[in-house]
Amino acid sequence: MKKKIGISYTETNFQNYWNWFTVADLGDDLELIELSFEKNNTKDIELCAGFLLTGGIDVAPSFYGGAPDYPGQPDFFLPQRDEFEKLIYHYSQAFKIPVLGICRGMQYINILEGGKVLEDIGSANLIHKKVAEDKAHQVNIGHNSMLYAIIGAKKGIVNSAHHQGISDYTLSNNLIANSYADSPDQLIEGLEFKDKTGKSFMLAVQWHPERMKEKEVNPLSQKLKERFIEEVKKLEK
Repeated sequence: MKKKIGISYTETNFQNYWNWFTVADLGDDLELIELSFEKNNTKDIELCAGFLLTGGIDVAPSFYGGAPDYPGQPDFFLPQRDEFEKLIYHYSQAFKIPVLGICRGMQYINILEGGKVLEDIGSANLIHKKVAEDKAHQVNIGHNSMLYAIIGAKKGIVNSAHHQGISDYTLSNNLIANSYADSPDQLIEGLEFKDKTGKSFMLAVQWHPERMKEKEVNPLSQKLKERFIEEVKKLEK
C-alpha cells in the first residue's frame, strides 16, 4: 500500500502544492491526498504518513489572542479551516508524523505551539508582501540548525508573499528560528523544534518553495522537498 502525504486544502493556489510533488518524487510508494476543511474528511488524517500545511488566509485572531481589527486583514476568516488544521497538527505530534509548514502553515504551527503572529508587518510589507508577483529576498540560515544541515548553505534567495509574520517576540518557547530575512525587519523565515528529542521531523518556512522560480535547482525548494519525502518514507506506517 502506498504511503500518503496529506496536503491541507487552501483557497489560494492549492494546485501549486499538489504539482510540486512530481511523478518522479512520488514513485511507486507515495501518493497525495487532499485534507479539506470543506469536506471535513477527518478520517483521512489517520491514513497519512506526512502532512503539508499550506499557505492562505490569515489564521483567525481568536486562535492566538490577537487584535480583532488590524491593517490588511481579510474580509472574512475561516475558523473551520483553523480547527481542521489544528486536528492535523495535533495528530502529527501524537503519532510522530513528519510535517512541513509553508507560509501560513509556519505561522499556524507557531500559534499551535503557544506563540503568536504579528498581525501586520507594517513597513516590512515593502520587502515581503506580494504585489503583482512574489517578492524575492535573501535569508540567513543558522549554521547549527537542521535547515542548514539540509540546505548546506548559510544564505539563499527565497520568494515572499505575506503580510503577517513571526519575530523573536512572538516565537513559541518550544521552537527556534533557523533562518531570518536579511533585512532590517529581521523577520523569522524558518522554524524547527528547540528540543527534537522524541519528536518527528517538523520544518516550517515562511517562503513558498512550491512556486519558487527555478525551484528544481534552488535548494531552498528542492532539498526541502527531498528531505520531507525521505522522512515520510522512513515512517513505519
